[in-house]
Amino acid sequence: MAAADLTLLVAAAVALVAIAAARLGTRAGLPALLLFLLVGVALGNAGFGIRFDDASLAHDLGFVALVLILAEGGLTTSWKQMRPVLGVGLSLAVVGSLVTIAVVGLFGYFVLGLPRAVAFLLGAVVAPTDAAAVFSVLRGVSLPPRVRAALETESGFNDAPTVLLVIAGTELAMGSSPAGGMPGLAGEVVGELAIGVAAGLVMGWIGVQFLRRLSLSNSGLYPLAVMCWILVTYGLVGFIHGSGFAAVYVCAVALGNGQLPHRHATKSFAEGIGWVAQIGLFVMLGLLVHPSTISRPDIGAGVALGVVLTLVARPLAVYVSTVWFGTGWRHQAFMSWAGLRGAVPIILATVPMAAGMPGSDVLFDVVVVFVVVFTSLQAPTLPWMARRLGLVDPRAATDVDIEVAPFDERRADLLTVNIPEGSRLAGVRVLELRLPRNAIVALVMRGDESFSPDGDTALETGDQILVVTPADQRAEVEARLLAVGRHGRLAGWTRRSRRA
Repeated sequence: MAAADLTLLVAAAVALVAIAAARLGTRAGLPALLLFLLVGVALGNAGFGIRFDDASLAHDLGFVALVLILAEGGLTTSWKQMRPVLGVGLSLAVVGSLVTIAVVGLFGYFVLGLPRAVAFLLGAVVAPTDAAAVFSVLRGVSLPPRVRAALETESGFNDAPTVLLVIAGTELAMGSSPAGGMPGLAGEVVGELAIGVAAGLVMGWIGVQFLRRLSLSNSGLYPLAVMCWILVTYGLVGFIHGSGFAAVYVCAVALGNGQLPHRHATKSFAEGIGWVAQIGLFVMLGLLVHPSTISRPDIGAGVALGVVLTLVARPLAVYVSTVWFGTGWRHQAFMSWAGLRGAVPIILATVPMAAGMPGSDVLFDVVVVFVVVFTSLQAPTLPWMARRLGLVDPRAATDVDIEVAPFDERRADLLTVNIPEGSRLAGVRVLELRLPRNAIVALVMRGDESFSPDGDTALETGDQILVVTPADQRAEVEARLLAVGRHGRLAGWTRRSRRA
């Protein structure tokens, strides 16, 4: 067998094993990423003997994977849900991260006996959270939109500042002093973040205008164009010395909420790319872990770090970050417990290893122990915690899924609307949708049959309906369908009667 064929066979087999492990993890209430890591460990020195010791390559590939994961997160984030909690999310991402770094740094310095720079480097490495880990566990649990959106916003924005701080902290730990001292370092971090956010907004706006007007012969090219645009954004912003991670997330949010053609296909493509990145990333990081070299002191330090971070640093960070926004204690308690760490801390732990920092292998082992142990303990209890705090609403309606495809050379759009379980569109007659005048429900697909509805046709759960609308009325049609899906056939009438 040729080497290329063998490589492809092994890679595909590993991916299938990881996917099967993800299914088992869902049943056990564990994030899939943890099982991907264990698959990598089993393939490495502790199991099948595959050797991988290149920390520099792991660092580079990890950053590429992080770009793809952030792109997927931004494309699937709802700006409508993010906007009311943007202040809370940004406060958690910036203020919360600084509080976490300070608490963990003090613990590392006074309790673990680490040098000051290394202690605060450890704090920066473990500061970022991973909302993907949370929502892989909470899939199907109806959390309040504000809590979900705040956690998504935090995880989307806290990667960028912590990456910059870890790089700077590694230089400090190795004896290099930043130009201008600590004020100069702070100014550099703030400047790179500002450039990244501004460039992400600009590139997102340009991308929306460009992709809306782009008429492609194959719908499968739209998702590829969106992802390539995001990668171009990352490269350009890095070239002008801005934060590429901040730019990627902001640009992806703009594109994901920009009313682009084939949005559903784009999001599905991004989710697939995100899963590929996560599987590859964690299997690779698992290969980098050598269980035989993890000593008892490393395990003890990892567990102690987790206790301090989970019971002291995270609750304090959440309180300090959200108290000014009037966030209720139940929301604060859940966000404190939902601060799972996943991909990013382990990726960041490869930064000092790639730089050749003395003792960086021990820091990496401590971070891996912390992530594995506390993700295993916290993740299965998240649904229980949400129910105990009264945050689960079993009556919450599920939003309908709307896909848009433009008609070439026509100022009209075709909307494909899927009616999921829990949507209040079920039972509503077509006439009761009260769509704009020139929009029509052209077809209903139900099971194995398709038919043209009349005004008295009642919609059912599982239906897929096709709506044709002028392009300039598309936003109004989507808003109307979402409103009826959430509030039922009387959506809008109550407010009208009050105004009357």
